[in-house]
Amino acid sequence: MVLRSLATKLVRSSSSSRVSSANTRHIFTKTINSTSVTPISKLTEPRVHIARFCYNNPQFISRSWGMHLIDVHKSRSFDSSTLMALLPALFLGLSLTPVLAEDASTEVTATDSIGLQKIDDGSVVSNIHTSKWRVFTDNGRDLFLQGKLEDAERLFMGALEEARLGFGERDPHVASACNNLAELYRVKKAYDKAEPLYLEAINILEESYGHEDIRVGAALHNLGQFYLVQKELDRARACYERALKIKRRVLGEAHADYAETMYHLGRVLHLQGKGKDAESLIKDSIRILEEGGQGESFLCMRRMQYLVQIYINSNNITDALNLQRKILHTMEVSKGWESLETVIAAERLALILQSAGGQGNLTEAKLLLQRCLDSRRTLLPDDNIQIAANMLHLARVELLIYSQRHGNISEATAIIDNAKHLLGNATRIAQQALDKLIKQGANGKSYPLSRTDAYSERTALLILMQALNALSQLEVTKVELQEPMDKEMLLHSEVEKPLLDCISAYKQYGIQRSLSNFADIKAEYLSCLKHLSALLTHSNSNGLKQSRRPTLQEVLNEIKRLEGGSSSSMPNTKP
Repeated sequence: MVLRSLATKLVRSSSSSRVSSANTRHIFTKTINSTSVTPISKLTEPRVHIARFCYNNPQFISRSWGMHLIDVHKSRSFDSSTLMALLPALFLGLSLTPVLAEDASTEVTATDSIGLQKIDDGSVVSNIHTSKWRVFTDNGRDLFLQGKLEDAERLFMGALEEARLGFGERDPHVASACNNLAELYRVKKAYDKAEPLYLEAINILEESYGHEDIRVGAALHNLGQFYLVQKELDRARACYERALKIKRRVLGEAHADYAETMYHLGRVLHLQGKGKDAESLIKDSIRILEEGGQGESFLCMRRMQYLVQIYINSNNITDALNLQRKILHTMEVSKGWESLETVIAAERLALILQSAGGQGNLTEAKLLLQRCLDSRRTLLPDDNIQIAANMLHLARVELLIYSQRHGNISEATAIIDNAKHLLGNATRIAQQALDKLIKQGANGKSYPLSRTDAYSERTALLILMQALNALSQLEVTKVELQEPMDKEMLLHSEVEKPLLDCISAYKQYGIQRSLSNFADIKAEYLSCLKHLSALLTHSNSNGLKQSRRPTLQEVLNEIKRLEGGSSSSMPNTKP
């Protein structure tokens, strides 16, 4: 309770630096820098001591202490193919409601490493404990980057104990050890263990260097990240505002570390619904990187992409298109189409064009998606799930193009047939991916499913269900091109079967693999049920006799159950 009281008071200490939603970045930062800061040590009673620090150069501290986003191409832990493998589901959904990829992740990534403390010790203290501290810290950091969190935790705990014995309880080395262990606990989502370590690190640094020292600012940035992960936005905002004030005074407004905290503060403001203030801060953080010669860096592209998503969420499609074109141009020049990063930037542009609508935008989107598909087929195995997602997007654009064309039946038939071919392949690849992941899990029963594999299963299931749902709608569209005598038969075979397959996939993979509670999976299942209920409502036929097809009442009950949150009552749709 004492720790939570401290954190609450920390938020209040910065409350006078809040900015109204109409203020510019200049007024915003001016307000922050005119606010007096109450030292953390004065906000609460003494707390648990756990900890460490190892640097004496304040400028170096700003680079080492902060949870800054490093250029992943320089990080030994970064694998671009791994990163890109997680992205195909980002923009799934015809309505184009993308997930903000910048939500503070708890995954072990290259960016997590920057919160850990490297060895660059300028102290004169040297004994057996300080030597062990150095070894434990370096080895623990390496294990952390490899994702071996249990082993890293043991070493970080050992480093903390050795720092306490070798340097003294209130030495800055102890603050550094606290920070390392706190970062690990953040990644493990052991938040109750992480928070006291973050707070103790800041307390020690304030005692050692003063309340306006850059090391305090960097530690506050880390604490802000910790609160952001948990969506404790007021506390996160307080930490980032104070860190921004310190970094501005010590580093200046042109420094990349200042821009980093500005960007994170913008993210918090966006989540708080302060769109204009968030946009202003993020745009300025991008400008600082561009003026500092980092306009083509991963960091800059990442911030631009987040800003694009803010524009999309606010329905500012024009600015979203312009900025996404800028991102794609930069990627084409710097990396070329042999890079998956360029492919994904192009795919994102295509999906924004799809959302904008209009024949010209849809035609451009189709050309971009086809080029993305060609590149992926060159860069990736034929059964890669990204190829399935690409095919799904391309098929949807084909259907939208068809919906805006009239008159030429042969041309319309060709479009429909191509879309059906794409959806069929997307379904096949997604099905194979799911079966492969499940088989891998069965062969390694003694090991839990990794986060990457779990995410891959969810992505593959979502693509499978969306492709089947789209395939059913395609068949309805295809009926429009048929002679009247053929329509009744088609409505109760080709249209119905993909919906039943979608329901079956949800039960087989969603429920049995514990994926059914994810919002995107549940939404696709609900969409499938509603399409099936509409089909059954207007049907006078018994449909697929060989299937255990649910009745209309069973489907309606399942829709009601799903919207109410109770357990499933649907029968199995398999023969």
